[in-house]
Amino acid sequence: MDVIGVIPARYGSSRFEGKVLADILGKPMIQHVWETAQKAKLLNDLIIACDDERIVKVAKDFGAKVTLTAKGHTSGTDRITEVVNPLDVKIVVNIQADEPLIQPITIDNLARVLLDDSSVYMATVVKKIKSKEELQDPNVVKVVVDRQGYALYFSRAGIPYFREEKKAPDISICYKHLGIYAYTKDFLFTYTNLPVSRLEKAEQLEQLRAQEAGYRIKVMETEYDSIGVDTPEDLELVKKIMAKQSS
Repeated sequence: MDVIGVIPARYGSSRFEGKVLADILGKPMIQHVWETAQKAKLLNDLIIACDDERIVKVAKDFGAKVTLTAKGHTSGTDRITEVVNPLDVKIVVNIQADEPLIQPITIDNLARVLLDDSSVYMATVVKKIKSKEELQDPNVVKVVVDRQGYALYFSRAGIPYFREEKKAPDISICYKHLGIYAYTKDFLFTYTNLPVSRLEKAEQLEQLRAQEAGYRIKVMETEYDSIGVDTPEDLELVKKIMAKQSS
C-alpha cells in the first residue's frame, strides 16, 4: 500500500472524557471523522486505533475497521505505531479523532506532500491566523515557517512576537497548526523511539520531540479550517458549525 490513514482514539481524555463518542447531529464524533476520511481519494486503507471496548463497539456498528491497542500508550502516535507495524505501507496519515471538521482534500493534499517528494519524511498542515484573538489563545497552536516551507517552531504562545508594533500586529504572516500529520512508515518508528524532549514537556506539544532531535517537519498550507474538540464548549461550537453546514 502507498498510503494508510489511522485515527487514534482515546476514551479517557483528561479534559473531556469520552469526547470521541460525543453526539454531533445524531452521530458520534468519531463517526463524522471516519466518514470524512473515507472520502479521501489517496487512502488505500483506514483504521481506527483505540484503547477502549466502548469505542470498538461504536466503530464496528458504523462499519469501520477498528483495532484495540495496548492501554499503556502515552500518545496517539504510539497507538498508530502498534497498528501499522505489521503492515506493508509507505506513508501513514495520522487523522485526529477529535477534529470532525477536517476535509478530505486536506488529507489527500497532505499525503501528496510525501508522495511527491521522497526527501520529506514528516509533514503537517497550517492555516493563516485570522484574528489577534487566535494568536493570543494558548489552545491555538502557532507555528512559524521558513522560506522552504518547513516549520521553525510550534508554540502555544503568540509567535512571532511583534516587538516594534505600535498598532495591531500584521497577522498575515501568522499561522496556526492543524493537528493532522503524515509520516513515512520508517520515520514513524524513528519518531516514536525518540526520548520525550524538554520543549515537548514545556509546551505539551508532541511534534517538538522531532524538532528538538533535529528532524524537519514540512508544512502544507490549507484554506480549510478545523477545530480540535478539547472541551464541551468546543463541542458546542462544532455542533453549531456543522448544523449550519448541513442546513
